[in-house]
Amino acid sequence: MSTDCNVFSSLGDLTVIYRNAISLLALAVGSVATPAFAEAGSAERTTPGVQAGEPAPVAADEKDTEIVVIGTRRTDRSVTESASPIDVISAAELAAQPAVNMLDAVRNLVPSFFVPQNTISDASTFVRAPSLRGLGADQILVMINGKRYNRSALVNVYTGADTALSFGSQGADIGNIPAIAVGNLQVLRDGATAQYGADALAGVLNYSIRKDVGIEAQALYGQTYRGDGESKIFSGYGGLKIGDRGFVSVAGEYYDQGQTSRGVTRASAITIQANNPSVAVPNPAQIWGTSPGHGYKLFANAALDVGAQSQIYFTGNLAHSETNQSFNYRPSQTNGGFVRSDGTTNSTVTLNRNGSFNPIFTTACPAGNATCPTGGFVNSPNATFANINNGATFSFTSIYPGGFTPRFIGKVDQIYGTLGFKGKADSGFTYDLSGTLSRNSLDLSMTNSLSASYGPQSQTSFQFGKLIQSEITLNADFTYPVEVGFDSPIVLAAGSEYRRERYEKTTGDLQSYGAGPFASQPLYDQIAPGVYQRTIVRDAAGAPVLLNGAVQPVTATQSPAASGYGGTSPNFAGVSTQKSYAFYVAAETDITKALTVGFAGRYENYNTFGGVVVGKANALYRITDAVSIRATVGNGFHAPSPGQNNTQVVTTNFLGGNQVQTGTYPTSSAIAQFYGAGLLKPERSTNYGAGIVLKPTSALSLTVDGYIIEIRNRIGISQNFTVTPANITALPSLASVGLGGVVNYFTNGFDVSSKGIEAVANYRTKLLGGPLNFTLAYSYNNLKAKNIKLTTSGQPLVSLQQQYNIANLAPRNRITASAGWQVDNFTINARANYYGEWSNALEYNLRAPLPTDTTAPPSQIFSGKTLFDLDVSYTVAKHYTLTLGANNLFNIFPDKVQASPVNPIYALSGGLNDGQVYPRSGGPFGMNGGFYYARLRVKY
Repeated sequence: MSTDCNVFSSLGDLTVIYRNAISLLALAVGSVATPAFAEAGSAERTTPGVQAGEPAPVAADEKDTEIVVIGTRRTDRSVTESASPIDVISAAELAAQPAVNMLDAVRNLVPSFFVPQNTISDASTFVRAPSLRGLGADQILVMINGKRYNRSALVNVYTGADTALSFGSQGADIGNIPAIAVGNLQVLRDGATAQYGADALAGVLNYSIRKDVGIEAQALYGQTYRGDGESKIFSGYGGLKIGDRGFVSVAGEYYDQGQTSRGVTRASAITIQANNPSVAVPNPAQIWGTSPGHGYKLFANAALDVGAQSQIYFTGNLAHSETNQSFNYRPSQTNGGFVRSDGTTNSTVTLNRNGSFNPIFTTACPAGNATCPTGGFVNSPNATFANINNGATFSFTSIYPGGFTPRFIGKVDQIYGTLGFKGKADSGFTYDLSGTLSRNSLDLSMTNSLSASYGPQSQTSFQFGKLIQSEITLNADFTYPVEVGFDSPIVLAAGSEYRRERYEKTTGDLQSYGAGPFASQPLYDQIAPGVYQRTIVRDAAGAPVLLNGAVQPVTATQSPAASGYGGTSPNFAGVSTQKSYAFYVAAETDITKALTVGFAGRYENYNTFGGVVVGKANALYRITDAVSIRATVGNGFHAPSPGQNNTQVVTTNFLGGNQVQTGTYPTSSAIAQFYGAGLLKPERSTNYGAGIVLKPTSALSLTVDGYIIEIRNRIGISQNFTVTPANITALPSLASVGLGGVVNYFTNGFDVSSKGIEAVANYRTKLLGGPLNFTLAYSYNNLKAKNIKLTTSGQPLVSLQQQYNIANLAPRNRITASAGWQVDNFTINARANYYGEWSNALEYNLRAPLPTDTTAPPSQIFSGKTLFDLDVSYTVAKHYTLTLGANNLFNIFPDKVQASPVNPIYALSGGLNDGQVYPRSGGPFGMNGGFYYARLRVKY
């Protein structure tokens, strides 16, 4: 194992983190003295044997007896006996969340887990990328019953702040997991690459799938306080025994999620509608909020004994979802006189029509005319200072007179299956042989749009092609206990893994990516019958406008590809693969009753970049029965995925108020290499952790853990490089982005430092004869990008805006306080979620030269907020439970976006130019406001 960090310096940082955060923890503990603060935190609280929706009586010693299966190869470890910090989230806690997506349920329960709402975020709205401890989605390993869950087909390339912490990541999509299928979720908050393989830099999420006997059905209906966002969720579970030899269980969920809208219509749309009452103008012009969607999720889990101590097992997942997202509005007219405020002064501006509505010249030069060559077009009679011009023009106002708002549609399909054989010998030797096959696809399309460069022949709907991620994983795992005279046997573990990843991009419609016949139109004026001359730029008096002493010819242009997104072209379609194999060894034992130690080492080899060795050591020392200390140190890595190495996409973004084509290209492409791209290398990490476990009584426990994670060669996306005329001349393929568009690519552009502290407290008592449980969880994270690499021209590879958002988009402080009380047939759960202040770099013109100093870009600081959740359940005849509840009980919203020079507020609309009122990411808890719901559950 090698590291680039000084261990003693890092441990000193850890001491500072403890000292600065412990007072905040004490303040938080003091603030949660009453049961008004709510259910199910991220806590290490567990409820063995309790299924979703059931009352959760908690035995006094349950905390110490719950067995964890993640972070160790032993089978006798409880949460407070683990040398690494682990949260165990029960089925009841997950299923109690009225969320259609597992991402939102985990966010509400695990303070160090962050995921934005993602409003207008291209394909990142369909597959949202979370972070843990500030690290990206592909630095979190997701497992199902201890087996690796596959990646999503989407590589997150959206350039807004929504995905800043996971910008460029390709992680697993836990949105395909139905809550009703989960027995519990174990969250290992510690680097675990040496134990489980690549990607476990921030930690591991292990979902244990239910196998209890019985049937259960649930129906939930809810909506926001504003009456939109209607949610319907229907779920069911069935489990049965196969004699005395095994079991089979099936769980499923169907959901229908309604749209929410939390913006205002654009000022330009208001004026266009006022000037054209008979024209249909979208209102609101575009939607800032949750996109509507529906889908289903299925899970199967089964096992069959085939001997006294051996078993065949199977786990399968099938899911489908379809989401329909609003894109940005394209105004059809230019209007002036819009008053806007930058927070200090007012100004009046003109808002231009979208470039798609510029006139398209449809009369080609006459064949064989020397003065109007082939490839030229005749200027129209409406052109200024024309002589006898007789060319015709076309305008998309004939299709969209009031402008248009494209609707972007994403269809996700997931299939996953693991088949294995495991057993145990009388000697204690265990074996587990398994194979996993998986496939995740994202089918992208668009309606209500156009492909401007194709003019009158343009389609209005497009298929962009599919993204497909397929994986094969084979595992062999073995353990053997060896007695050497210690307090417990040394549990030796060894195993191997083979993985094959396949990433495929299928070709989209020609017009979805192509440059049509009207992409570039040199214009000619007819000055006499059959005689033409080049159209030139003139001033208001009709005189030619000179540039460097020369006249400027006019060439009309139209953007290539569909408006809003670019499909996959044949040049970038195809299949890429990556293969790897790994071997690991590990050992864990109690040397004495007081001291537990563990070690793990792993060698992993990839056909794309070679091999890497990582290791991990941890220890737990029990000072007394009530006090233990624990520590871990290790290193890890994340290998660039085939998707990261081969992603190509063209999208439309708004930078500095301008609509700009943005192309993201593979590092191996000519376009990326033109701007200085190099081949991707694996990320390398070093992890340090230390903590204390306190159990002063059987009813009270407290864990406090600090960590330092240093990541070198973080894989992300470069800054934007503007396409100039000289660039297109040097590399004609840049025409696919277009003049004035921007290009970026994947790069190992910077390092990351994540430092923080996490604390979890649990207290159990009784009130009026019923169990009353309290949980308090606190997370502090200080994340920053550093050691920014430079381009060949000396510019930072990662923009200042991206650097700022990495450090500030997620709150540094997060507290979850919860209480649950059961008395007779009533169960009351309450929770308070505090999200500390956070900040977002505002959109500004990234095409301008970047600052050379380290000052922050224009930004807004959003204040901390506390949200309260409450639900009350009543059970009739032991089998029927009705729950009434509200999330965000007091209808809290993030701060509104403030007027500033880069984000002025328009008087006509009361919002930004694009209709935003709240930050586009929705902040750490979204912009939907309060949500109330009713759930009916039947269980036998």
